[in-house]
Amino acid sequence: MHTKDGKHEKIIIFTEHRDTLRYLHDKISSLLGDANAVVIIHGGMLRDDRRKVEALFKQDKDVYVLIATDAAGEGINLQRAHLMVNYDLPWNPNRLEQRFGRIHRIGQTEVCHLWNLVSKDTREGAVFQRLFEKLDEERAALGGKVFDILGKMSFNNKPLRDLLVEAIRYGEDPKVKARLWQVVDDSLDIQKVRELLDEYALIQDSMDVSKVLEIKEEMERAEAHKLQPFFIEAFFKEAFYSVGGKMNQREHGRYEVTHVPVAVRDRDRQIGFGSPVLKKYERVCFDKENVNVQGLPQADLLCPGHPLLESVIDLVIERNREVMKHGTILIDEQDFGIEPRLLFYIEDTVQDGVILPNGGKRIISKNIHFIEIKEDGNAVNAGYAPYLDYRTPTEAEMQTLHSFVMSQHWLTQDVEDKAKAFAISQIIPKHFQEIKRKKAERLDKIESAVRSRLTVQINYWDSRAAELKLKESAGKINAKLNSDNASRRAEELTVRLQHRMAELAKERMISSAPPVISGGAVIIPLGLLHKLMPRTASAVFGSGDRRAVELAAMKAVMDIETELGCVPRDVSKENCGYDIESVIPENAQTTGSRLRFIEVKGHTAGATTVTVTNNEIITGLNKPDEYILAIVEVDGDRTHTIYLQQPFENKPDWASNCVTYDIKNLVQRSKVLLER
Repeated sequence: MHTKDGKHEKIIIFTEHRDTLRYLHDKISSLLGDANAVVIIHGGMLRDDRRKVEALFKQDKDVYVLIATDAAGEGINLQRAHLMVNYDLPWNPNRLEQRFGRIHRIGQTEVCHLWNLVSKDTREGAVFQRLFEKLDEERAALGGKVFDILGKMSFNNKPLRDLLVEAIRYGEDPKVKARLWQVVDDSLDIQKVRELLDEYALIQDSMDVSKVLEIKEEMERAEAHKLQPFFIEAFFKEAFYSVGGKMNQREHGRYEVTHVPVAVRDRDRQIGFGSPVLKKYERVCFDKENVNVQGLPQADLLCPGHPLLESVIDLVIERNREVMKHGTILIDEQDFGIEPRLLFYIEDTVQDGVILPNGGKRIISKNIHFIEIKEDGNAVNAGYAPYLDYRTPTEAEMQTLHSFVMSQHWLTQDVEDKAKAFAISQIIPKHFQEIKRKKAERLDKIESAVRSRLTVQINYWDSRAAELKLKESAGKINAKLNSDNASRRAEELTVRLQHRMAELAKERMISSAPPVISGGAVIIPLGLLHKLMPRTASAVFGSGDRRAVELAAMKAVMDIETELGCVPRDVSKENCGYDIESVIPENAQTTGSRLRFIEVKGHTAGATTVTVTNNEIITGLNKPDEYILAIVEVDGDRTHTIYLQQPFENKPDWASNCVTYDIKNLVQRSKVLLER
């Protein structure tokens, strides 16, 4: 089967047995004339090998047939394909549901087709045929929902296996056949199916309302601070080309990666993120809106955590580490003070007990924190990405500033130790505890599921071995399966359970590595720059008694928020990209959000422009409906405040640190929410 542009459609073939899998692999490879076009997944493969096959099938356009046993039936997303064949059918409807769920899932843009191959004119096939006919009737009545509870169905309080065994043994008897048909029809009665849907639609877990609201607020904050896709795209393209990668744009916002250098693929094996980096990718994108496009290949979303992006970042950092350690000088145009600051980039790494091939421990989380230190030794958390709001000096400024920086002896007095000590006491514990909690919750669920599944299988094979032993003692020998084979299977599963528990125990050994300073910069406030290089400052927004104007503007907005029934909080010192975080009363939550983020810009009477930093613009673009730019004119004791929604239309320039807007034009193009 081919797509409209002549490429092979991707297809998944499920089979019950590994011998059948090998048979199909050989036959289909021979038929296609290309063994590399066919990949396989079975229970004997390591999890990392399965992930590699999954990635190849999804992103290598020359791989278009996947043959799998039920090892691929759970936990793997194969929605890159929309065609599936069940070469032989399991005697458990739950596994049919699991198989189809690999392609029929949220995000699938194509109509999914499933072919079930059933042996014609057999008793087993007759039962399956009747089952599929009834399923088709229920599907027409209830839509695809019938597949949601397929695995929960029973047939006269018996599993499907018992029904099939009975059909094979007594299927020639018309009375037995009629009764079996009646059991299938009754079990798939539309009313019973509806009851099952209602039962399994109920939420089993409950959560305190306050906890739900707390989580919702954290999600809204994270959304406001997310890294914009266009920044990731701009960085990745430049970095990827610099390490020898090749990629070409195919559609809007979507690219084909035609060559991933060996250095990048080797880097992935060294840092150990689990998922493999491929030699090529049929499609990648940077915005989730471009992942699934009707009629086009599914794209991999290159975002933090994707192995290709992480490998490129790690390689670029290694090659440029000395440049970062050398440091630089930056200017803060929003600070009219005269105290220089030293900005440190500190890497905070959390690792578990899994040992990588290079002998190091596996990294499960890494954060970059920014800490600023003043001459008096006082250290503060500089926020998410303070460097976006700073600019590089001109050549003339650099000459003056370089001489000034070299004269600052405090910059050489254990400042790195002070920064590390602050990180260890104030920042790293929070990151460590958050990762430890999330990891523990995830491992608890995995351990429970693994122990439950393998224990059931062990008990089954132990019971089966005892049953066969009794039959063998009575002279009833099973040619296909004897008690020794069953006992061996139980022992293998026991060893597998022990091995898996040991792996999970290593993953629970979570520790925090010592912080590493990866770079730094001396931050020169604009006030200090003017002092070092005297010149006439232009009458820009906020000139005059700037601090008094800022305080008056903040008070005006805090008072307005309180009058509106909101609960405002001053976060101006946290460098969040906004000054006030305000909790909206429940009866006024028109957009579904609990928070709104307010950036306050105070200016003296007569000022015509407002300067906004990159951080503030990014936050506004991330949360356009919840972000407010509050422009406050301060004239003595009087203030005039305007709330602007969606004030920013364009993405900030990659090289810029701030943008100056005309206040009148800004008001005209924005939505005015409030004026008083």
